[in-house]
Amino acid sequence: MMAVLTDLVPRCAGALNASEAYYDAARRGVRNMVDGPDNRVDAKLVNRHQHAAHGLAWVATYVEALRQMLRWAQDLEQGGKFGELEQLTLQIAFGEYLAQLAGGIAMSQVEIVRPHDLGVSDDDLHAFWTGDVSQLIRHGSGDTARLRVVEILAADAASIGFGEAGLDEDLVMIRDQFHRYADERVKPAAHEWHLKDDFIPMEIIQELAELGVFGLSIPEEHGGLGLSKVAMCVVTEELSRGYIGVGSLGTRTEIAGELIISAGTDDQKERILPGIISGEIIPTAVFTEPGTGSDLGSLKTRAVKDGDVYRVTGNKTWITHAARADIMTLLVRTNPDERGYRGLSMFLAEKPRGTDDNPFPAKGMSGGEIPVLGYRGMKEYELGFDGFEVEARNLLGGEEGNGFKQLMATFRIGAHPDRRTCRGRCPGGTGTGSATMPRSASSLAARWCSSPGRQQVGLDGGRNHGGAPALLVLRA
Repeated sequence: MMAVLTDLVPRCAGALNASEAYYDAARRGVRNMVDGPDNRVDAKLVNRHQHAAHGLAWVATYVEALRQMLRWAQDLEQGGKFGELEQLTLQIAFGEYLAQLAGGIAMSQVEIVRPHDLGVSDDDLHAFWTGDVSQLIRHGSGDTARLRVVEILAADAASIGFGEAGLDEDLVMIRDQFHRYADERVKPAAHEWHLKDDFIPMEIIQELAELGVFGLSIPEEHGGLGLSKVAMCVVTEELSRGYIGVGSLGTRTEIAGELIISAGTDDQKERILPGIISGEIIPTAVFTEPGTGSDLGSLKTRAVKDGDVYRVTGNKTWITHAARADIMTLLVRTNPDERGYRGLSMFLAEKPRGTDDNPFPAKGMSGGEIPVLGYRGMKEYELGFDGFEVEARNLLGGEEGNGFKQLMATFRIGAHPDRRTCRGRCPGGTGTGSATMPRSASSLAARWCSSPGRQQVGLDGGRNHGGAPALLVLRA
């Protein structure tokens, strides 16, 4: 049996049409659950039907991923770069996602959303199961296709990337530069950093600043390089390939920079952005609280205005790089009478950088490290605030009550054309930092299994093409 299905791109286009109709049916079903008597979404009903509302978001994400996968494939096909690996990547993605849309999406280890949970009728589900969908589910993502991917990767383990990403020449140059940097400066020392649970050396942080990482997508008028979000994705992925903590350093500057550029006052932009870009100011995001997780509307940490300062009281947790940070994007409640997100404000809270002996020297602030098994290099912390002072001029945008909206504006995927492009680059690895892990893991698995003398279930590893472990990685 051939690994690549015939008429693959037209089949995927037909399956996308069916997926979009499936999403429309799911949206109608969930809307019927959460609409109030006035035909407007009722927050209490959304809360009651959280499973369905959450599931609809997953369905929308899956359908959008398929849409961008197809766009990527069509662009490559038009440019004559749609090879066997790229075709298999498209085919496996469609086969897997379509199967989950039909049978159930695992939103977590214990929570699966199925069509009937979303109000999708039997007729709607039957309409989804077109000939294109059926062929892709039955034959698109099985072992034949996945093992062929393993064979291709094993034969070209030294290549950069996971097939053709569809990048332009400038982005390929950027990718190659940071690929070399990760190989030369990060990978040789990364395992030792991990074993010792050390901070990423300041020398590395300064080198990244000199390479422009911390101002990569900040507009030129603010001192940045003004490159696209795709460029940020490319750089983050290559650095993460060397050590995920190094790749994540730019995430903190990206959050802080986006907040200041989109919502900051002129004074805040002039005072803070240059230091972030140069690496002199290390930012961290301080949002999560014990017991709230991602439910930011329920945050309890308070900030009370007292003359020219706000005094902050409360607790935060799972704060990355907190001891070393010079500034915190700190989301707190300034209006205790407003229970939801409307009472939240964002601060650019300055603090002295900590040391090993005294990680939190600021008055009114304390903290303790949270030990972690992986994702080391910046360390995670619990934080306590007891009258911690933040200058009033560091209230983001100068107005209270806008913190949640300011933060959500930075998370609006698809609002900018660059972000849509970035999202569409996922197939080749670029466009999501998480793509680094399967790409590196599959390469390592193939190399390990094909190493001399390696035996796998009684079979020679070389003859087995590293199939079993590498196939498990692809299934992950």
